[in-house]
Amino acid sequence: MRSIWTGAIGFGLVNIPVKLYSATQGSELDLDMLDKKDLSNIRFKRVNENTGKEVAWENIVRGYKLNDRYVVLTDEDFKKASPEKTKVIAIEEFVKETEIDGIYYETPYYLEPEKSGGRAYVLLRDALHKTGMVGFGSFVMRNKEGLCLIKPMEDILVLNRIRWGQEIRSTEEIKVPDSAPKPAEMKMAMELIKQLSGPFDIAKYRDTYSDELLALIKAKARGKAPKAPLRVVHKAKSEDLLSQLKASLGGKKKAG
Repeated sequence: MRSIWTGAIGFGLVNIPVKLYSATQGSELDLDMLDKKDLSNIRFKRVNENTGKEVAWENIVRGYKLNDRYVVLTDEDFKKASPEKTKVIAIEEFVKETEIDGIYYETPYYLEPEKSGGRAYVLLRDALHKTGMVGFGSFVMRNKEGLCLIKPMEDILVLNRIRWGQEIRSTEEIKVPDSAPKPAEMKMAMELIKQLSGPFDIAKYRDTYSDELLALIKAKARGKAPKAPLRVVHKAKSEDLLSQLKASLGGKKKAG
């Protein structure tokens, strides 16, 4: 893996030099855009709006429009805006992970210690394990400041980027009926939840759509007509909610 950010974790007077790695990768197939006529690859160019000519990367700058004119910013300008934040993951406080709702989670990253920060890294990891707490703070990456939490996962520390509170939309426009469920319906729903409950194991789940799409691609490459997989759609025999719940409980328990 290739690190995408280098800096340090800072909490109190402790400073831990670290590298940041992306913890995820897409499971979808990498499809190219092609010209329908001859299947040539489609390329996108960075074009000057006025001249229509292509602009090389080294000639592209970033700017902010202020009072109908652009103010150009350099990499140094971004660092000068808050130099202490550009290279430090500042832990502001330690909290219980259960206090942070899942809607705030954005992107996970792996943290690896530099040689000089090995002991402090292990100390923080083990202290978080023992206390059951996570570090909450902020950092800047790619000229964007974000909130984050740091938590132990087995032998390593993981950083999760966290959304700002103002990024979460209000729920006021979401319409939900205010009718209360009937006691019998609630009892059946709780029984169904209990029947489908079990230890969580992410390995049981797989992006099967990509697998099936790849099988279709391979079949077309061999000149065979791909067959659509049989989809079994279970429809309720009754529109009555209680009847649907009873029928669900009578079925087999979900695999796994």
